Amino acid sequence: MQLFPNYKSDGFSFSQEQEISNVRIMTYNIWNGFDWGRDSKRKANCINWIKSKKPDILALQELCGYDEQQLKEDALSWGHQYVQILKTEGYPTALTSNKPIEVKERAIESFWHGLLHCQTYGIDFFIVHLSPSDSDIRLDEARQITKKINALNNDSYIILGDFNAQSPIDASWVEKNQDLKAKHKSTKKKKYSNLRLGEFDYSVISEFLACPSVDVCLGKIKLQDGYTFPTPALIDKYNYTPQTIVQNRVRIDYILASPALAKYCIEAKIFNQKETDMLSDHYPILAEFSIIKE
Repeated sequence: MQLFPNYKSDGFSFSQEQEISNVRIMTYNIWNGFDWGRDSKRKANCINWIKSKKPDILALQELCGYDEQQLKEDALSWGHQYVQILKTEGYPTALTSNKPIEVKERAIESFWHGLLHCQTYGIDFFIVHLSPSDSDIRLDEARQITKKINALNNDSYIILGDFNAQSPIDASWVEKNQDLKAKHKSTKKKKYSNLRLGEFDYSVISEFLACPSVDVCLGKIKLQDGYTFPTPALIDKYNYTPQTIVQNRVRIDYILASPALAKYCIEAKIFNQKETDMLSDHYPILAEFSIIKE
């Protein structure tokens, strides 16, 4: 299987033996592994929803309480025979696919939650869950990841997951959200800060964009309505109310693709409607890419 960037550029006149197909890639933070497996109803509903969207590749965050066997059982429900999990303690990330997955690296020591680097469909995937607590730590994590990307011998790569960071693309409306800024300022964790010198921090996503990578949602959705966190599932938890859920809406989950790959993204969606309101505290993202199937 080849991606367009590695093929011909003479007007895309493909031979009859070659079939153009699509690959659907999703990222989803499932919130504490469905309460460490105790919330069976939410788990069943989430699995059924994922199955209905037919992703070919799925990146997951917060697989709390999971091991590889448990992940395999879930992944089979949405048609994926292949799985890789970062770790089995804390807040693991994972990748599932309907094609074989090669693990390139499991990096844990120098990351807040860890970094999983895998390859499937000929694409290098970096599944991230950056620090939720501190902008400096996130920037350090981002720099580590972009260094790894710059060392690749592959121009088809995707960074995806929960970045816990705002994008400079969203700055014009994020800057108006004084409720969100006040929430970050009121944190009791004096050692950490999600702001930079009291202001919103865009350096983390800027680091990835300069790598370079492309935000696949750009130009495909109305980004001002593209929030991925929080959902109504958090009402009455962590001091969230229906009002503060709306006040704190922000986009912190992304699918960022290499320029060579991003140009063949034909669709991107953030599923932040009622059907996913109670499945997790985050909303999922799906991107679809055209490929050549040989």
